[in-house]
Amino acid sequence: MGADQLTRSGQRAAPRHTHWREQFAWFRGDTRTAFLVLLPSIILVAIFIYGFIAWTGYISLVDWKTAVENYDWVGLKNWKALFGMERFQWNMRNLAIYAAGFMSQCICFGFLLAVLLNQNVRGENVMRSIILLPFAVSAIVTGVAWRWLMQPTTGVNLLLQKVGLANIDFAWASDITWGALSITIASAWQFTGYIMALYLAGLRGISDDVVEAARVDGAGTWQLYRYIVIPLLMPVTFSAVVLTGMGCIRVFDMVTVLKGPAFSTDMLAFHMYQSTFGLYRTSLGATIGFLMLLLSLLLVVPYLRGTRFEEGA
Repeated sequence: MGADQLTRSGQRAAPRHTHWREQFAWFRGDTRTAFLVLLPSIILVAIFIYGFIAWTGYISLVDWKTAVENYDWVGLKNWKALFGMERFQWNMRNLAIYAAGFMSQCICFGFLLAVLLNQNVRGENVMRSIILLPFAVSAIVTGVAWRWLMQPTTGVNLLLQKVGLANIDFAWASDITWGALSITIASAWQFTGYIMALYLAGLRGISDDVVEAARVDGAGTWQLYRYIVIPLLMPVTFSAVVLTGMGCIRVFDMVTVLKGPAFSTDMLAFHMYQSTFGLYRTSLGATIGFLMLLLSLLLVVPYLRGTRFEEGA
């Protein structure tokens, strides 16, 4: 019997398989138009982002270490060589120091500045513009300015001498111990204004009714911020952590300008650049680049999962 056989009641049975046009009925009208409009962008993203990511991962598994292309498969040899390099150990040390200093300065000072500006102070627009101004300056210009400020006989040391401290000739960026931490000061000076803007927008988004209700319940200023404001700003803080963390992983310009002796200020991005374009060790550079991608995913994936959870709730 065929699929269109009659039932006992004499009615024709429904076909077993739905026609393919009915299966794709959703792909009509506005949905199809939107897909066709986005198709060129989807193709470009697939090629120039995901395609190049896959290509970078492949290059990290071959033996391309000279100016001549070499696609001989070596597996994880480049990864093992990278993890065994002394320079890579310095990279991870400096990354940990830079991340701790940069992220803490940006988030703490950004939050404090946002709280101050949220008090309806006079001249708020001017102050906000001044705080945001460093973010509009390129990292190279910022690095050059702070390189002068961190010279032993000028800038910060000269200011400390003027306020009565002893003769100080500390070489901030050139010190092998404090070099990485010194770079965080320059980077945080540039990026704190942006984090301040995020927190200020978050503070302005908190309902006045919530604040007034807490005041009525007897909450003081400290209790208000501890139990009401800071928890409500956790999504903003999470975004700030992701943004500053990504900045730590890919920092390059500031390291190039404020570079200290040996590997004291060396970072992954600078190591990747020198390996690829200076030493022509393309596979090693691709390995470092892919590692930076994996480190970035450690920040981005939890952020995306948290965002989806909030939308679902």
